[in-house]
Amino acid sequence: MLQMIARSAQRMYGRVQVPSMSYPDLAQATLEIGPFQSMRKYSMCFRYMVDFTICFNLFGSCCVYQIMIARTIKQLVEGTNDVVLTGDPPLRVYILLLVIPCVCIGMITSLKYLAPFSIVADIIILKVACATVYYCIKSSPPDPFKLPVFKTVTGLFEFMGVCIFSMEGTGAVMAIENNMEKPKKIALALLGGMAIVVSIVVTIGFFGYWAFGEGSRSPVTINFPLSPFPIFLKCLFAIMIYVTYALNFWFPFELMWFYIKKKYNSEKFWFWERVYRAIFICGITIIATVFPNVSKFIGLLGSFCISNLGFIYPAFIELCLDWTDPGLGPCKWRLWRYILITVFGLILFVVGSITNIRGLIAESF
Repeated sequence: MLQMIARSAQRMYGRVQVPSMSYPDLAQATLEIGPFQSMRKYSMCFRYMVDFTICFNLFGSCCVYQIMIARTIKQLVEGTNDVVLTGDPPLRVYILLLVIPCVCIGMITSLKYLAPFSIVADIIILKVACATVYYCIKSSPPDPFKLPVFKTVTGLFEFMGVCIFSMEGTGAVMAIENNMEKPKKIALALLGGMAIVVSIVVTIGFFGYWAFGEGSRSPVTINFPLSPFPIFLKCLFAIMIYVTYALNFWFPFELMWFYIKKKYNSEKFWFWERVYRAIFICGITIIATVFPNVSKFIGLLGSFCISNLGFIYPAFIELCLDWTDPGLGPCKWRLWRYILITVFGLILFVVGSITNIRGLIAESF
């Protein structure tokens, strides 16, 4: 699906004669010059839909990261393996206390200062994956074939939402391509990058479930013992998530700032940009405080956002581009492919969103 976005963008560059486009730009151009004239008046609506979905996804990810950091700090402070909402102080207090550190790192307005830290974050997550395998083997886990794959249909959709959340970089595909020296190699970059991401997700997910079973808690480091090296790893993980928070916040805020700054004089951009950064981070903190459930939150983001960004939108964009050139193909196979992808995305969107919203509300109050 990620390659579908990049492929569509490269075809669109030639049609509109521009060197680069963002995901919202691509969505808008698709309807503006697309084959369906009756839909051209909705091009800006489509753009706003993509903008909203990207922002909901990445700001929501910031909520998840803030909860993960708070859960890690709470466990280290209390010295217990059972991290619950209640306590003295409760988890929500830890989340609220993170607002100042998050505002501070959110004030970094240039991506070049944040990018180097992402390399360190990648190294840390690899160490976490290796540690998950180690503690799984050390704990003498049961026969993996005796563990239930899933128990209920709603549980399956919650799980699918969590898995698809690993594609949260969907909204940043165009930004990556626009900054590549050889943009035409984006497909190769995505193939390699997603292979690594999927490998890490599968490793942590499989060995984490195998070792800790249905009692496994999120993030996976919470399940590690409270001995010196695991504690050190938990601290590194919290720092990694903190840096990733800033990276995730940067992109959706830039989308929002594009619209917000039009209300102000350019001489006051510096001041108002920082004011709005603080306001948005406070809003993220409030949402994280109200709904401090990591797994259900991740499932909701995967079901609600990635089902659209990663399946429904890309399939529709490519269909519009294929409609006249090269056409729908023998037996209209390109149309059938679009229908299958869209149906899958809609089922995940509707069922996954409903089940995760219900679970999020039920477990947060």
